[in-house]
Amino acid sequence: MGDDSEWMKLPVDQKCEHKIWKARLNGYEEALKLFQRIEDEKSPEWGKYLGLVKKFVTESNAVAQLKGLEAALAYIENAHVAGRTTGEVVSGVVCKVFNQPKARAKELGMEICLMYIEIEKAEVVQDELIKGLDNKNPKVVVACIETLRKALCEFGSKIITLKPVVKVLPKQFESREKAVRDEAKLLAVEIYRWIRDALRPPLQNINSVQLKELEEEWVKLPTAPPKQIRFLRSQQDLKAKFEKQQAAGGDEADGEADEETEAQVDVYELLEAVEILSKLPKDFYDKIEAKKWQERKEALEAVEALTKNPKLENGDYGDLVRALKKVIGKDANVMLVALAAKCLAGLTTGLRKKFGTYAGHVVPTILEKFKEKKPQVVQALQEAIDAVFLTTTLQNISEDVLAVMDNKNPSIKQQASLFLARSFRHCTPSTLPKSVLKPFCAAFLKQVNDSAPEVRDAAFEALGTAMKVVGEKAVNPFLADVDKLKLDKIKECADKVELAGGKKGGGEKKEKPAAKAPPPAEAPAKPSGPPKKAPPGKASGPPKKGKPASAPSGKSKKAPEMKETVETELSTEVCEEKAAAVLPASCMQLLDSANWKERLASMEEFQRAVEQMDKSEMPCQALVRMLAKKPGWKETNFQVMQMKLHIVGLIAQKGLFSKTSALVVLDGLVDKIGDVKCGSKAKEALTAIGEACSLPWTAEQMVSMAFAQKNPKNQAETLNWLANAMKEFGFAGINVKAFINNVKTALGATNPAVRTSAITLLGVMYLYMGAPLRMFFEDEKPALLSQIDAEFEKMQGQTPPASIRGNKKAGPEEEGEEADEEQVDGGAGDIMDLLPRTDISDKITSDMVSKIEDKNWKVRKEGLDEVAAVISEAKFIQANIGELPVALKGRLNDSNKLMVQQTLTILQQIAIAMGPSLKQHVKILGFPVITVLGDSKANVRAAAMATLNAWVEQTGMKEWLEGEDLSEELKKENPFLRQELLGWLAEKLPTLRAVPSDLMLCIPNLYTCLEDRSGDVRKKAQDALPTFMMHLGYEKMFKATSKLKPASKDQVVGMLEKARAVVPAKAVAPAKAAASKPAPSAPAAKPASAPARNQTPSEDFSEPETKPDPKKAKSAGPAAKKRESMELKVKGDKDNSKQNRLSRGTPSSQQGVVGKKPPVKAGAKDEEDKSGPIYILVPNGKEQRMKEERGLKILKWNFMTPRDEYVEQLKTQLSTCLPRWLLDELFHFDFQRHVKAIGAMIEHMEPECEAVISCLDLVLKWFTLRFFDTNTSVLMKALEFLKLLFTMLSKRNYQLNDYEASSFIPYLILKVGESKDGVRKDVRAILTMLCKVYAASKVFPFLMDGTKSKNSKQRSECLEELGCLIENFGMNVCQPTPSKALKEIAVHIGDRDTTVRNAALNTVLAAYNACGEQVFKLIGNLSEKEMSMLEERIKRSAKKSPAAPPKQERVQKEQPTNPNATFLRKPAQEEVPNKLRQARAQNALLEQSAPSIPKEFQLDLDVFENNHTCASDIPDLVQHKLDEVLEPVMIPERKIRSVSPHFDDIHNSTASTINFVISQVASGDINTSIQALAQIDEVLRQSDKAEAMSGHIDQFLIATFMQLRLIYNTHMADDRLDKKDIFKLYSCIIGNMLSLFSMESLAREASMGVLKDLMHGLITLMLDSRVEDIEDGQQLIRSVNLLMVRVLEKSDQTNILSALLVLLQDSLTSTAGSPMFSELVMKCLWRMIRFLPQTINSINLDRILLDVHNFMKVFPKEKLKQLKSDVPHRTLKTLLHTLCKLTGAKILDHMSMIENRNESELEVHLRKVVKLLANLSGHKSDKSTEKGSLRSDDKVIKANVSDILSEIFKKIGSKENTKEGLTELYEYKQKYSDADIEPFLRNTSQFFQSYVERGLRMIESEREGKGRIPTSTVIPPPSTDPSSVSLGNGDDLNAAAYYERLKILRQRRGLENSTPEEERPPLSSLKPSVASCTDMLHSKLSQLKESREHFQQEQSHSHSPTRSSASNLDDLKKRLERIKSKRQ
Repeated sequence: MGDDSEWMKLPVDQKCEHKIWKARLNGYEEALKLFQRIEDEKSPEWGKYLGLVKKFVTESNAVAQLKGLEAALAYIENAHVAGRTTGEVVSGVVCKVFNQPKARAKELGMEICLMYIEIEKAEVVQDELIKGLDNKNPKVVVACIETLRKALCEFGSKIITLKPVVKVLPKQFESREKAVRDEAKLLAVEIYRWIRDALRPPLQNINSVQLKELEEEWVKLPTAPPKQIRFLRSQQDLKAKFEKQQAAGGDEADGEADEETEAQVDVYELLEAVEILSKLPKDFYDKIEAKKWQERKEALEAVEALTKNPKLENGDYGDLVRALKKVIGKDANVMLVALAAKCLAGLTTGLRKKFGTYAGHVVPTILEKFKEKKPQVVQALQEAIDAVFLTTTLQNISEDVLAVMDNKNPSIKQQASLFLARSFRHCTPSTLPKSVLKPFCAAFLKQVNDSAPEVRDAAFEALGTAMKVVGEKAVNPFLADVDKLKLDKIKECADKVELAGGKKGGGEKKEKPAAKAPPPAEAPAKPSGPPKKAPPGKASGPPKKGKPASAPSGKSKKAPEMKETVETELSTEVCEEKAAAVLPASCMQLLDSANWKERLASMEEFQRAVEQMDKSEMPCQALVRMLAKKPGWKETNFQVMQMKLHIVGLIAQKGLFSKTSALVVLDGLVDKIGDVKCGSKAKEALTAIGEACSLPWTAEQMVSMAFAQKNPKNQAETLNWLANAMKEFGFAGINVKAFINNVKTALGATNPAVRTSAITLLGVMYLYMGAPLRMFFEDEKPALLSQIDAEFEKMQGQTPPASIRGNKKAGPEEEGEEADEEQVDGGAGDIMDLLPRTDISDKITSDMVSKIEDKNWKVRKEGLDEVAAVISEAKFIQANIGELPVALKGRLNDSNKLMVQQTLTILQQIAIAMGPSLKQHVKILGFPVITVLGDSKANVRAAAMATLNAWVEQTGMKEWLEGEDLSEELKKENPFLRQELLGWLAEKLPTLRAVPSDLMLCIPNLYTCLEDRSGDVRKKAQDALPTFMMHLGYEKMFKATSKLKPASKDQVVGMLEKARAVVPAKAVAPAKAAASKPAPSAPAAKPASAPARNQTPSEDFSEPETKPDPKKAKSAGPAAKKRESMELKVKGDKDNSKQNRLSRGTPSSQQGVVGKKPPVKAGAKDEEDKSGPIYILVPNGKEQRMKEERGLKILKWNFMTPRDEYVEQLKTQLSTCLPRWLLDELFHFDFQRHVKAIGAMIEHMEPECEAVISCLDLVLKWFTLRFFDTNTSVLMKALEFLKLLFTMLSKRNYQLNDYEASSFIPYLILKVGESKDGVRKDVRAILTMLCKVYAASKVFPFLMDGTKSKNSKQRSECLEELGCLIENFGMNVCQPTPSKALKEIAVHIGDRDTTVRNAALNTVLAAYNACGEQVFKLIGNLSEKEMSMLEERIKRSAKKSPAAPPKQERVQKEQPTNPNATFLRKPAQEEVPNKLRQARAQNALLEQSAPSIPKEFQLDLDVFENNHTCASDIPDLVQHKLDEVLEPVMIPERKIRSVSPHFDDIHNSTASTINFVISQVASGDINTSIQALAQIDEVLRQSDKAEAMSGHIDQFLIATFMQLRLIYNTHMADDRLDKKDIFKLYSCIIGNMLSLFSMESLAREASMGVLKDLMHGLITLMLDSRVEDIEDGQQLIRSVNLLMVRVLEKSDQTNILSALLVLLQDSLTSTAGSPMFSELVMKCLWRMIRFLPQTINSINLDRILLDVHNFMKVFPKEKLKQLKSDVPHRTLKTLLHTLCKLTGAKILDHMSMIENRNESELEVHLRKVVKLLANLSGHKSDKSTEKGSLRSDDKVIKANVSDILSEIFKKIGSKENTKEGLTELYEYKQKYSDADIEPFLRNTSQFFQSYVERGLRMIESEREGKGRIPTSTVIPPPSTDPSSVSLGNGDDLNAAAYYERLKILRQRRGLENSTPEEERPPLSSLKPSVASCTDMLHSKLSQLKESREHFQQEQSHSHSPTRSSASNLDDLKKRLERIKSKRQ
């Protein structure tokens, strides 16, 4: 009992977990009571038991378990959070409850499962129960089946998904346990109750006995459909309805329920798909082409067996379909045709909608084959085409069917009509719109008059079926000309028709669903169209522009036209009688009087009579014939003629004027229209006739008559009248095609007036037709085309005027309805249909298709080029393009991206050329384009998106959203595809008024995207959510989350809630709202793209209103702002009817306005509102906001990217501080509105400064949002405002508080790393000003946080700012302590980015300047490398004077007050010049400290002399004691250094500059690297400066190939970088290299290792396939090729050969490398081998042989032969053979560097080769040598010796070929020792002679091996640049050498030497005006080199230096004086 008392005290939840079972039992009992007591389902008490419920059901004690189950059931029934436990609890029930012996436990377990289903967790429960069917315990299996059966019985097949249950059911019938089989039988019976015969196919393979038993049970079941008897929590309304019915005992909803059930269950859905493509016989495609019909039959029978599977797996059936199509179309054996048709039907049935892709290809073939008369063939074809129809839509195959309706074969016509009749039965009024029905009806009407009775009957049946489906009212307009007998026949057929599924036709829906039927047909018919009762001024032109001429709509229009057509032509006598009855007798008598006055009087009487006549009594034809009576229209008196024309107009206006009457007068009117006096009256009459007989007919007659004449005046005026009439009447019904032919004639007229009128008419037509009109005139001459384009340009932006004539014939209501209907029928489709289209199917030959599918990409490209040419030539094409779609589809998957891009370009061509007919190709070609959106290359994705948009423009969105294809694309786990596709859908969906239900299939994949690993995909999915929700609704989307995992569901539901708040208004609403007041923005904002708007699909998927400018939309900023704009737009729509009325007259002002937002120029009232103050002073508003944020009542302004809730909160807060109009502007999606708003805020800032300060926190917060915008103009404007703001705050001594600073400064610091210099400059300026309004010590921590950014620019800029703060405010500014701050800063000294390292060093340097050596303690431990960098930096920047300069700097830095100014800053591009200035300053400091050492000038005098603007900024010059130069100098003692310390200082400063620039070459920032390369290129391009690079070549090449590696690995893979920048960087690198390797002296400095890495980088670049995708990529690769050749030629031959050998070894060793890489390395080696005869003397053979030895160690002969290619083996053999051939046996002496040479395989090989070469030579060789030498001697004798020597001396005199010339001269002298070269040297200078002699001596010493001279001491030619001789090693120089050098130096300075008679070189190099410090260095180096040269020469020249040097020095002094005077 003691134990009991202990656990009794525990809380309930702890009891439930107690180890004693009694305690748990007690706990369960108490828990049950507790659960029954808690009334609130959301009580926190439920949360305590979330983790315990599973333990309730899995209790091990049987007694306690029963109570636990009861408690769990109560918990699940009452707790709101119970759904979270579903999976674990049901799993526990299955495993631990269903196996219990107690029946009660099993019952409770089932109840728990059913309760979970009731609380909406059916899917999870069902999954767990199905898993339980695999349990080994049969009790568990039986219980699971029973539970499933009960669930199905109670909840029905809507809740319980039957597909997975049916899938596992057959397996249960095979169980060994009878109980399982019996329970399975009961379940099968229950399932049959719900789905009836749909269950038979899945169970067809079970035991026949069992199947028989089931059949018996199924028969016993009642026929009445079952009903759901238990309901979900969300179905309480259904539950109430059910209970009410039960109480009433009625059964009202039987029929409906039955229909629903039938519709829901589909056998197909229950089946498992079978994959058959792999099961096709391997030789199927061979057999199907076999000549023997038996073989073909075997192949088809194999397919037939496979296609009998009722459900087939999706796959690429293109080849199979083509094979079957070929048999159907071309096989002569009709039995095989029937078999192929059966196969096709089976394939279609098994694939269903997935077959839609191929439908368009097989339909024409089947229809053509209906010419066969054998019943079995016809039947098979009928079954096949009927099955095909169910996989596609009528629109997609309409063109193919219409094409055969005029076929000569009556069987084809009959079967086509019957097929349509059968197809119509599956249609509804919405899927059979007028636009589709109209062409079919026209074809049927022809067939009802056909001679073949079977054709007529088929046409009657088709028309009857159509009437049954859409109703009589819809079909009657097309049957206007059908006589009553035929009409009755059609109606009789309609009565007999039974629609598919027992549906009622559209005609029978009038009584009950009349209200429901019209909306789907009518609502979409008003995109932005005309209202029903439009005022005269409405802009109703554009909506009517698509009306076809052949379809007069409306009953009232139809009636008068029918009367006019039956009016017969009256004879003259009858006309006279009728006219006499209504006209006075005198009038009739005087009509043809010879006296014009009598005729005039007669006309006056005529007019009076006509004016008084009644409409019904007026005989129009008789009257106009009287007017035409002689003289008629040849009347010579203009007054009489004017009266006649006026009367014609009166008759047309007042009477029932028919076309017959019009034809009487039109000829005369055309004749007079060009008359000066009568022309206006003729035009008035024509207008009246146009109103009476319709403008289209009148205009057509007029134009044809005018151009039948030759009078240009009449032609021009006719066109002018027509242009004006179009504006008055509108464009409805105009026969464009007929006019265009006449307009083309007019454009070719010789008379300029006719051409001008034609162009004017085209301008008016352009208003209505838009861009497609131009397509008709593309063949015109360029000059004429430019005039047309100019006219179109004038019309750009104009709206078609409202039609004011021609509308009176129909009642307003009918007119509105009919106009709407015509809008559906018309549109761009009709205009595009007018274009003459070419059938190119015959041009798409099989050869072309095979080319496109060829393995060779060049052949494929050729095929694609041919296709593009065919389409370009045709311009406009028909929908039939043969086998092209399948071929192009294959190319969209091409491995060569250029092919993919070319294919996409062709598809864009096809879209434009084919027009709306493109719809039928969407499935086969459209969706593969979407797949390309997943390509990794941005340019390919961009091309795919452009293609997709081009297609959608023609097809509309409906075809893309139907079926599973879109969801399948979204299902692919490709982040690029998902983000592109979701972005596209988010853009397109808001523009649609309705979408197909198939869009719901995308929702599961959309939810998957919301949790995608890629952030971009998640963002796009979130943006797309509201657009999906606007069409599908929140409820449907919420319900779809039930299939998600619990964690995912919570997350997705949260996103749905957010999206729900910003769902854009559905596009239907604006259309309806516009019914009475049309939005002028529709035509205004998109006038130029009118055709684009018309090209939207003809039904529900047209764009309802103007879309926003995509450019503006993109720049609108973050998603939050977009959603804000959606809300604003919706609100704006409701309030703008007044503004729309006001602004209707000026539509152009509204361009760019989205939807119906108010135009920019609002009404006067709005202008007044904007005139007041814009900042509203709210007392204590800021303090209140601070208090709320501290109390967490509002969100703290802290985020990585601004979310919706932050934007909403800020908008709400700002609403009290700013006027409404400004708030709208600030939160508008259009960036231009932001710019205007900021402009307004700037204007009001100073006058309203107090109010600005009161809401400063909110203003700063709004500007932080702008920092996340991508639009530069907004950002620059924002920074301008902030600079002015902080200037104003500083003037008023305002100090920011921490609340304001913390919500602004972190986001400002983000922009300090901006890539644009202008932005960075402004941000730095703002940071400078910030320290005046906020403590610098508080700014410091924000900057420290900024140094942690991933953006290297931001890190470096923040570090520089920190340095500025330390320098300006001392060490106290460092927070939290100087030690911590400096340690964090010092970390960045080791950063991989150069700019960050430098910034960190400068910041620590600033600290060193502030606190001295103590800084080393503060920064803590640094690595040795980092410490050496820091010490070097401190050493280099040793302070000039510790106290004074900082003060001066401080004063200077505090001076600028300009907001743009910034302290301690220079632009980035000035960095290198700063370094140079720093070097100069250091040298100046050294000179001051050591004045005894004379120095040269430190400044560029030329620059200062020429620059008159910066005289005041020139620093003080270093004063030199120039007189000392003239004093004699004693010969110094011998010292170690050969160069003065002064030169070393200069060299060091220049070297450090070059080092710095080279270090920037490898920068990660592209711009920095390009700038550095540009500076180096400048040095390399100037031969006098290039020597400064000497000694830095390896360093420069290392930096270069590091940059190449960085581009390859990082930049090229980064889609955010512009490829043009990368191309620019590549170009700079290659340009620098070409410059470097064009100078042999520098190129030879490159070491072997560096050359190896360089060649590796260049070859990798050549093989980079991504480079080809860059524009001009091929040019880049050619440049790299050229560079590699230059490197091979100019580099040290030993080094480059060695590098290539090592590189080849590495490439062959590496497994990851490309084989192409090794091939290119070997090509380079072959090139080197080819030039070995010329270069052998300069090659260090010992090193080369060592490398070959190492190569052969890694790749012995045997291993080398095992390689896939034998080229490496051959390359090595060729190299060694060539070396042996060139050096002979001596080559064996060059193996000194090889250890254990006796063991080397190389020596053995060399000995073999040498021996072989020796054997080959023999005696024959000796003889031939003798002969050869004799021959050569003969040739030399014969040749002109002087020519040879002249060539040699030319080479010596040129800089590039010096060495080659000297070598040739030496060899020449060796060969012809008696040759005299003295005559050639006599005319040259002594210096050149000595140079030649010295060169010959050096070659001689080289050849004889007396002394090895390094290859770096190549002697350049004196004729080009004697100063470019490079310094050699001076270690072996004696005292005499130093004496000679000093002597030469004295000569250069103009000093006297002891031997004045010796010659000296000219003093041209003394000019001291050097362009820069670097130039000065080059000058000194070249002087030193010249001195070296003179020493080697041991001669001097006789020039008198004194005067020359003195004059030069005088010149320098004068220039210095001029500069000084300028400064003063």
